[in-house]
Amino acid sequence: MTDIRIRLLREADWPAVIAAEDRAYAASGLSEGGAALRSRHRASPSTCFVLEDADGFAGYLLALPYPLFRCPDLSAAEEGAADGRAQSNLHAHDLVIAERARGRGLAPRLMRHLEEVGRAAGHRTLSLVAVRGSQVLWSQLGYRARPEIGLPASYGAEAVYMAKPLDRAPNPAEPTPGSAPRAEVG
Repeated sequence: MTDIRIRLLREADWPAVIAAEDRAYAASGLSEGGAALRSRHRASPSTCFVLEDADGFAGYLLALPYPLFRCPDLSAAEEGAADGRAQSNLHAHDLVIAERARGRGLAPRLMRHLEEVGRAAGHRTLSLVAVRGSQVLWSQLGYRARPEIGLPASYGAEAVYMAKPLDRAPNPAEPTPGSAPRAEVG
């Protein structure tokens, strides 16, 4: 998958992002529209990404610092920029893979990229809201369902808040805590 590139979202990407979001969520009543999507980007442009492949736009991810156990309301735009330094949590708000690019493992790849960005920025957790039964996918990526967390009604009754710790990236040269370094036996 060397033909895949992840880059920051740009102004020219908005028509493709809004169209992909509408195709992904409008039928289920979860589409929030262009103004709200743009407000998420304005809140944290350094954590909003586009996937590109040889054929162009392949998907996007909008993320922003947000208090742990809270999430943006789909029916309201963000007000002002998020203060990423004030939040230990980075919230993956919206991820859509273009129809033609699905089935290639791009969502997990995009989330790994977000984890790296989150670690580098000092965030301690990542969160998201799983909709339409997607908690199965997210649990495979290490997210833990938190059904006790109340969500805005705009997500629907089946939505589940999920979170995962962002441990610092392991250094292969360091032994993991509680283990001895491996030694070669000759």
